[in-house]
Amino acid sequence: MHNLIASGLPIRDDLMAAHAFAWDSMSKAGTWLTAERRVAVAAEARQGWVCAFCQLQKEALTPNSVTGTHTSLGLLADVEVELVHRIVSDPGRLSEAWYGSIIEHGIKPEEYIEIAGLVAITVMADTFAFGIGAEESPLPSPQGGAPSNYHSPGAKKEAAWVPIIEPEDAVESDGMLYPSNKVGYIHRALSAVPETKRDYWRMAEAHYLPGGSVYDFSTDARAISRPQIELIAARVSALHQCLY
Repeated sequence: MHNLIASGLPIRDDLMAAHAFAWDSMSKAGTWLTAERRVAVAAEARQGWVCAFCQLQKEALTPNSVTGTHTSLGLLADVEVELVHRIVSDPGRLSEAWYGSIIEHGIKPEEYIEIAGLVAITVMADTFAFGIGAEESPLPSPQGGAPSNYHSPGAKKEAAWVPIIEPEDAVESDGMLYPSNKVGYIHRALSAVPETKRDYWRMAEAHYLPGGSVYDFSTDARAISRPQIELIAARVSALHQCLY
């Protein structure tokens, strides 16, 4: 994590560990994506910030009113590029119809979830680096291996566009999914791909709050107060067009 160290700022050990774990995990085969494809998703996520067509879509009254081609790195299929770039550049206007078009073009719902998780992790890491004035981390080299293709028997498409695992439907083969049965739907969003869900929340909790502190407003788990944390979180969420 030489880029974070080079910033010269004191960074918590758990934050450094979370970033190191995220890049290492990304370099390995996932549940539905190969290691090479996972790293390519991260590279394409960065490309989404400089894509001219993405900018045209974002500036249009509706993204469907403009035509063109994404400026991609050529590492992923066109439908994957559309998926990655739109999540990066214009997430506030994604729709269920758009999601359906992605699935119709051959992306499995579980692949969609894994790609979305990888994009979120990459944006989180890069935004943190930008915030402290550090360079982006170099992307890891793929380590190979085969995807597990694990399909949870409890994953159901009812409450969201994608299948999710409700706490009561989790099974032992899913591994640890939730700290308790009292979890919001943001915690369930990536659950149909348990490894992706765990990778994302390992990063998210390091940047926000440990899971056990989210519902505890009586103690401060960070160097700034909980009201200050929530003020910053709300502003960042608004800037990223987060529905939450």
